[in-house]
Amino acid sequence: MNAVALSAHQLRYEQKSYWRNPASAGFTFAFPVIFLLLFGSLNTNSTIDFLGGLSWNQYYIAGILCFGVISASFTNLAMIVSIRRDEGVLKRLHGTPLPASSLFGGLLLNSLVIAAILTVILMSIALAFFDVTFPNHWPALIVSLAVGTAAFCALGVAVAAVIPHADAAPAIVNGILFPILFISGVFFPVQNDAILAKVGNVFPVRHFVNAVFAAFDPRVTHGPAHGWAWDDLAVLAAWGVVGAIVAVRRFRWDPRRS
Repeated sequence: MNAVALSAHQLRYEQKSYWRNPASAGFTFAFPVIFLLLFGSLNTNSTIDFLGGLSWNQYYIAGILCFGVISASFTNLAMIVSIRRDEGVLKRLHGTPLPASSLFGGLLLNSLVIAAILTVILMSIALAFFDVTFPNHWPALIVSLAVGTAAFCALGVAVAAVIPHADAAPAIVNGILFPILFISGVFFPVQNDAILAKVGNVFPVRHFVNAVFAAFDPRVTHGPAHGWAWDDLAVLAAWGVVGAIVAVRRFRWDPRRS
């Protein structure tokens, strides 16, 4: 079997493993859905003045989609890799004929599948219940979500590489992620000239939100040729490259000795 076929085979294993852990799968899907229902209901009639009176939920769907993708990729991979490394699973897999590229290809494809399912669920809820409109920017949306998923998968493995033990993974991952989510405008809009926005621009999350929001922005001309945020996509891709480099150089197959 070639590397692509082995990646597909590994994807099947990852999917079975993922859905057989309902607690983990449930939290990945439940948090974004709950946040969408809660904040979407509270801000149904709200508008954003500095965005020209745009509906609050029209902006918020972009942020919550990004949160869901980051949970499915960055958080999920950082946890899984740390746990499997400490349990010796990665060391055993490294001793098999399965190439490392196929192993991580399966993990990446698994994150893409989860992110796609979550995107469909969140968009369906937003379009059905919160008066969100989609201006037919499908190529921009799909590419933005795909680039974001790949970038945060790389960053998730990079963070897992520097996590000392699996027990510390939840605290480290959430300690890094949630402050950045808040300053990047995931849960509420932040003006571009605000200090929080300037700090958030240093990190990839805000650029991810900007790219996805551009695909949902009804003020942009409708149609598949529009809705692109090329500068933000470039920064997001650059972060993914940096994450991949750190992951390759710092990755450990064996658990760290106490």
